[in-house]
Amino acid sequence: MPVPLKIVIGLAVAYVILRVGLWFLRGFATPLPAPPPPGELRRVNLRYRCGLCGVELRMTAAPDEDPPAPRHCQEDMEIVAPPFE
Repeated sequence: MPVPLKIVIGLAVAYVILRVGLWFLRGFATPLPAPPPPGELRRVNLRYRCGLCGVELRMTAAPDEDPPAPRHCQEDMEIVAPPFE
């Protein structure tokens, strides 16, 4: 393989590595999304079941990502693992 071809291939590989590295570092530099303003609801997919009577409830919006469990029959409801959707 001639020397000029090796140099061109080496420069191309260095350019690709540099571009991928900069893309990767740019991903770390972007800030996380800001939390919603107070009073705005987040999307959640939580399912609860009452331990006494068996009623089930699906929560789709909440003020935070980990809301407190709702109450039914004067007891806190138990969280149920969501089915695969």
